[in-house]
Amino acid sequence: MTLIWIIAIFFAGGLLCWAAQFVNRVLIKWIALIAAVANLALVGAAYAEYRNGSAPGDWLIDYTVNWIPSFAIKFHIALDGLSLVLLLLTAFLGVLAVLCSWKEIKERVGFYYFNLLWTLAGITGVFVAMDLFLFYFFWEVMIVPMYFLIAIWGDSNRRYASYKFFIFTQAGGLLMLVSILALFFINHANTGNYTFDFFELQNITLSVAEGRWIMLGFLVAFVIKLPAVPFHSWLPDAHSEAPTAGSLILAGLLLKTGAYGIMRFVITLFPQNSAEIAQWAMLVGVIGIIYGAMLAFAQNDLKRFIAYTSVSHMGFILLGVYSFREMAFDGVVMQMLTHGISTGALFAMAGMIKERLHTREMGNMGGLWTGMPLMGGLALLFAMASLGLPMMGNFIAEFLILVGAYEVNPTLTIIASIGLVFAALYSLRMMQRVFFGPRTTPDRHPEPFLRQGELREGSAHSASAVYDLSAREFTILISLSVAIVILGLFPQPVLDSVNTVVQSLIQKNTP
Repeated sequence: MTLIWIIAIFFAGGLLCWAAQFVNRVLIKWIALIAAVANLALVGAAYAEYRNGSAPGDWLIDYTVNWIPSFAIKFHIALDGLSLVLLLLTAFLGVLAVLCSWKEIKERVGFYYFNLLWTLAGITGVFVAMDLFLFYFFWEVMIVPMYFLIAIWGDSNRRYASYKFFIFTQAGGLLMLVSILALFFINHANTGNYTFDFFELQNITLSVAEGRWIMLGFLVAFVIKLPAVPFHSWLPDAHSEAPTAGSLILAGLLLKTGAYGIMRFVITLFPQNSAEIAQWAMLVGVIGIIYGAMLAFAQNDLKRFIAYTSVSHMGFILLGVYSFREMAFDGVVMQMLTHGISTGALFAMAGMIKERLHTREMGNMGGLWTGMPLMGGLALLFAMASLGLPMMGNFIAEFLILVGAYEVNPTLTIIASIGLVFAALYSLRMMQRVFFGPRTTPDRHPEPFLRQGELREGSAHSASAVYDLSAREFTILISLSVAIVILGLFPQPVLDSVNTVVQSLIQKNTP
């Protein structure tokens, strides 16, 4: 019942937050925080029990009950090593998302936390659903609340960004639904059995053409969410307009559902078809690495800059998955975790800066290290993680992916490694423009906004809100910094947890 409790707590916590808005606004925040912390404790206990994984082909938890028997729909949820580490990431970032929203959200607070917790519930369900209809249900539960988070609590261009996010992701979701229904009816035609169950559908017999088209329905849905070039254009708009917690969940978790879907469903259900497109998928991944890095370097908006770095980093996912090598698969799992932590931290930091200066333009920043040395130091740590510095988790992830992919396609791997050089350039440029260098554009927000400290007279931001981290903000960023360093120094526990899953995928997908 552990998995049911985790999902139910998020759902129930969201409903309680919405109901509590008629009682006490402060109570809403504490309900959301208690729900998130309770789930972190549950997932942490599950990780402590199951961290060594299972025998190949076995599942740590497998729970099934009929949901809608007349349509052969089951409530089938299961947990293996891959799901376990992603649930741990979800619960961890869920707590930090609540803390990020503590002072930022001042209107319709109850409805905000309702959407925040239901988004986390949908993401949790996506990582454990083994019935394809149930998977699609949680996929939609994840999308709709995120749409409201952007549309209601976003920035000035929030409606455009929310519409674009919804249209892109919903279009992909509908293609996936068509593919799910195709599997449902083809399986019945072959066996006389109607089922949406993932384990039963793994044995389905498809012609080459059927497999190719059905696989594409799943694949397009997942690469939109990843996102991969050319389906990436919704991401910078959504990130730049979303509230801080929305950006944290988008970067840290929603993008990972796309990577998870490719590993769990696409290459598992369609191994032959996946092998056919492997080289093309790796090429698309490398294009995303280089193209995303170049666009990131050109940005002046801090949140759009971080969004484009995500496009670049997610290219490594496609490169690693479609190399079909054990070391690369290990790197993909590490990339999912470390990107969620490091990029989520950068978005949290961007939200904190915007709260002080009321701007996302890096040209309106500059010299912030003087007034915020603690934030600057932590930002430097996350920038170093983003560019793949050794001793950081991102280095482990990208190193494993590149070594694994090199065996399959040395040319594409060498080109992808150039993306690491670009990552160093754009990460250091961001630090220079935000924390060290002078302002390059006039201050659009000259009104004083001083709370905790003030720069000395004559400094670059003497008339702006420049105070260092509060205790809450320090807790958020130091938690993320500790996590990224631990993953860089001690990646083996994660690799042990997913070892049997990776071996199973390799056995099924050896081109």
